[in-house]
Amino acid sequence: MSSYSVQPLNLNGQTMEPGAAAPATQERPGRRVLVSSVSSDSHTWNLVFLQLLLEEMGHEVTNIGSCVPDGLLIEECRRVRPDLVVISSVNGHGALDGSRAVRRLRAQPDLRDLPVVIGGKLGVRGADADSYGPELLAAGFDAVFEDGAGIAEFRRYVDTSARPELLTSGAR
Repeated sequence: MSSYSVQPLNLNGQTMEPGAAAPATQERPGRRVLVSSVSSDSHTWNLVFLQLLLEEMGHEVTNIGSCVPDGLLIEECRRVRPDLVVISSVNGHGALDGSRAVRRLRAQPDLRDLPVVIGGKLGVRGADADSYGPELLAAGFDAVFEDGAGIAEFRRYVDTSARPELLTSGAR
């Protein structure tokens, strides 16, 4: 049987010295964040990563998991009353399922102004595909984080809540 040790990382992804205390998080009020996938996406590792990242940033996270039907997303938004909804896609159906989900959510008068963002692999055509961002912003998302944009842009968005935005791997 093999044993592996994991080196703790700081917020910048650098290895911390053994026994070193984690850096203090910046003083900012934590928000309630609801994390979800789109209805056809059964991947969970991305959701766990987002949950841990957001918690590390000082936010209270409710992770409702994978393959979330639109109706359940709406119910959970009403139950949790989040300050932000983060939707993640790994399977490439984020643009299709995400557009439908956000339109249904925006049709609810009590959820119309709830900030909602989406990110990940949004289409099945890969890196050569056109951006889905404009379409997703028009559908009702406040920000779009395309596959190659990286986590730094997402973190900046969560910290500043700048909107509406399209964050892609390409030039802006």
